[in-house]
Amino acid sequence: MSEEHDGELEGQTWRELKLPELLFTDPVRKLHADVEKEWDALRLSACQTAAGRALWKHAVRDPLAELLAGETYLKSFYEKIKKDRINNAREISGVILAVRTLWFDSKIEAALDSFYGGAAQVVLLGAGMDARAYRLNCLKETDVFEVDFPDVLQMKTTILQAATESTNYRHQATMKSKSLNQVAADITESDWLQKLQKSGFVPEKNTVWVLEGILYYLSHSHAMEVLKIISQNGNLTRTVLLADFMNKPSTTLSSSVFHFYSDWPDHLLPSLGFSDVKLSQIGDPDAHFGLLNDPLNLFNKLRSLPRSIQTHPDDGTPCCRLYLVQAEGSPN
Repeated sequence: MSEEHDGELEGQTWRELKLPELLFTDPVRKLHADVEKEWDALRLSACQTAAGRALWKHAVRDPLAELLAGETYLKSFYEKIKKDRINNAREISGVILAVRTLWFDSKIEAALDSFYGGAAQVVLLGAGMDARAYRLNCLKETDVFEVDFPDVLQMKTTILQAATESTNYRHQATMKSKSLNQVAADITESDWLQKLQKSGFVPEKNTVWVLEGILYYLSHSHAMEVLKIISQNGNLTRTVLLADFMNKPSTTLSSSVFHFYSDWPDHLLPSLGFSDVKLSQIGDPDAHFGLLNDPLNLFNKLRSLPRSIQTHPDDGTPCCRLYLVQAEGSPN
């Protein structure tokens, strides 16, 4: 996959921001205005993520992302990218998000392939504005479950309904997964697994659990409980966990928003019952995708240091790392 993206991105130029007309229709514009007024930081992070995917469209194919992001987040994210380009920054804003998205995409496909064609399901916890059910061909034989707050799922449903009624977006809003089931639940509450099962989730069926950009928003106790529940499900069937973890210095970027961290998720997960844990950092061979071409970029500097070091010896800045982690669970 990385060679393919290298070829695609060679000579790539960033285009001027052109917003889709559908964003300016009254229903869609009002919906995004309400979101900006009423949602908290966790919910709003879903729109921020969608904006990043939309603006990195030369790397991430997500044609619905710009509709799900909204005008405000697209414009603000675009200005950050524009500033980075003017300043010849070694890392362009959103590159972590693009790499993370592509890593999860590739690992979901690989996990489904590892089931050798058996029936499978993918659970997206804290799904937000994720549109994988509409863009990943590898999900055509897979049941997909999106778990998130009721208002987040309702907003997404309304946007996608508007897309299906638009001639420009009707094709992109066609589902590619075998099925898509939305589960209105708060994963910090004790009943989210029961709600998932009532929506058709089968504990005995091979499962890929996707926790992208969610764990660090949770308290330590809530994050640990979610991981324990997933691990326990792995005792019933073959399970693949895909998740990203912040280390402790990363949480200082916004201590009021980020809470849970793990400096050693490859040690934590086996203690919870997971096995075959594989950890990658941004810039590693499987977490590069041709998007990090400056050899002096921040991620290469971090990768050259032992993970136990939390302050960079050259300039005293925190060593903020994002770990991309794959683990497995299987019946005893």
